[in-house]
Amino acid sequence: MADTVTHIQIGPDDHGSPMPLEDFAHAEGQPGAQYELERGMILVGDIPGVPHMLAVQAIRDALASYRMGHRSEVYAVVEGGSMALRMPGVQSERHPDIAVYLSPPPSDSEQPWDHWTPDIVVEVVSKGSEKRDYEIKRDEYLKAGVRCYWIVDPAGRGATILTRRGDTWSEQKLDSTATISTSLLPGFTLRMADVLAAADRNQ
Repeated sequence: MADTVTHIQIGPDDHGSPMPLEDFAHAEGQPGAQYELERGMILVGDIPGVPHMLAVQAIRDALASYRMGHRSEVYAVVEGGSMALRMPGVQSERHPDIAVYLSPPPSDSEQPWDHWTPDIVVEVVSKGSEKRDYEIKRDEYLKAGVRCYWIVDPAGRGATILTRRGDTWSEQKLDSTATISTSLLPGFTLRMADVLAAADRNQ
């Protein structure tokens, strides 16, 4: 008889509760919130508002457009609800706003999230996520093997671009007039002004 997976139900009341990563991987969250595992603790957050959504959309549209002309170099550009980054070493599971995979998964598994790390991760900072995005995830994504981490901050009117240099990050600060680019995507450019204009559209 095939093994069956027991799904665990979690909800907002579980915020801050301990849970092993192997259990969280099979947990089902109640609608109306976002769920991640942070250092072995369930993290429940509000769904970000429309300005955050529009900023994410602007970045994803630019990356997806680039992929259309570079299908052999970019395997997938996805939002966090379509993937998971599981990090057993720190007992965390993240769902970045955007993940870019340059190569296909390392196996034929339909659930490769324990072994497949995105090359580029993008987080758009929203109210209340500052410490996680700038500090905690910065450390986690480096340990996970992410090659480039973009922290886009509409409220701060800029971005922080972190590029792997061995076992540390090389940091570049961008203001509202700058352009995001990376050697991982030759020829790709995204103006910060366009991202901020998208986020401001709902103001």
